[in-house]
Amino acid sequence: MSRPTDAERRARAAGAPEEAQVEGLTHEGEGVVHGGKTVFVAGALPGERIRFHRTRRHRQHDDAELLEVLEPSAQRVVPRCPHFGVCGGCVLQHFSPAAQLATKEGELREALARVARVTPARWLTPLDGPHWGYRRRARLGAKFVRKKGSVVVGFRERAAPLIAQLRSCDVLAPPAGELIAPLAAMLTELSIREHVPQIEVAVADNSTALVLRVLEPPAPEDVARLAAFAAEHGVRLFLQPAGLDSVRELGLSGEPLHYRLPRFDVELQFAPTDFIQVNGAINAALVQRAVELLELTPHAVVLDLYCGLGNFSLPLARHAAQVVGIEADAALVARARDNARRNGLANAEFHAADLGTLPDAPLPWMRYRYTHVLLDPPRTGAAQVLAAVAKIAPQRLLYISCHPGTLARDLGVLVHEHGFTLAAAGVVDMFPHTAHVESLALLTAGGRRGATAAPA
Repeated sequence: MSRPTDAERRARAAGAPEEAQVEGLTHEGEGVVHGGKTVFVAGALPGERIRFHRTRRHRQHDDAELLEVLEPSAQRVVPRCPHFGVCGGCVLQHFSPAAQLATKEGELREALARVARVTPARWLTPLDGPHWGYRRRARLGAKFVRKKGSVVVGFRERAAPLIAQLRSCDVLAPPAGELIAPLAAMLTELSIREHVPQIEVAVADNSTALVLRVLEPPAPEDVARLAAFAAEHGVRLFLQPAGLDSVRELGLSGEPLHYRLPRFDVELQFAPTDFIQVNGAINAALVQRAVELLELTPHAVVLDLYCGLGNFSLPLARHAAQVVGIEADAALVARARDNARRNGLANAEFHAADLGTLPDAPLPWMRYRYTHVLLDPPRTGAAQVLAAVAKIAPQRLLYISCHPGTLARDLGVLVHEHGFTLAAAGVVDMFPHTAHVESLALLTAGGRRGATAAPA
């Protein structure tokens, strides 16, 4: 790599345009330029030669504005969304879907090699699905802008702490993606238009729900406008005046939201603010892969940690003797129990526990000797439970992750400190057109003897 010349250094110091080759992408989807001080350039792709202008300086890197693509990548495509580049909801629409997936797989491979210092015995075929209209859960911002005389609805802007003014969104599942402009127009007519900062979107199999965070009670005429909007667009509106337990449906309550996993004859009900996997098609494929990788027998006893409302637990219960799900959120635990009952799964039980602070005292759900474990932790990973999981000594352990860095950190511990073998790993394209990387890893107990399936 050539060192920058004196002229190039002076140009950088003066903020003059520069030319360079893009060598990679950051975890946020920005192009990376090396040679001297590293530069992150939004909108630039690996392999491209670009002209850019440094806009902000940091200690370890500079940010820059892309001025011109001099030699475009063969994987560059025309973004489908007119809001791309301003809206922060997507950062990779200009990168072909195949290239996005390959880049995410490369990020996982690099993390496992560098952080975990381990390579899987087998790389799994990436789970790929719909690239548009896939997002069934989202949180949109809303703000009345006096200069515009209207409410703006959308995701945060990419380069500013503002809400992008969207008219539609091609990644939101229908009909939500086409409702942004009508929703903004309706909110503009409300007397409380300056007191509705957020809208939760939940697209279920049976209906679409919009949860409006309201900081002031709506006036009667506001309620009438809201009801008319819901009727015209065939959606259900909920109001949230305080915490999550304050969410109430406008008018008479309808049937619970639900989604189905037909391959397992499972239907899961959820509240409009509950966590569910964002991409319904990919979630169904991921659940199927989880069941296949775990290789359950009719005698298997499965521990599902961070189980949520039973997304993995209930399908697993169709193939195992017993499944025990653990989740910190008591409301989700109650939902999981109800889902198990409604699906006729008496062999699935659920307990509320804070997995970040496991006590030394015996816990009720540890009365089983588990043969299999599934981990689906938040972005921070599962560091607090690794020792407990290792003590269980499952025959197979499946780790589903939404952050390759914490996954690699935890796999390193399981392999190097607890003797597990990394049998397989792969990526899951849960969030096309974003830099988000979902992945999964299968570990086996290696030469150690797994626990038996009988209750202790």
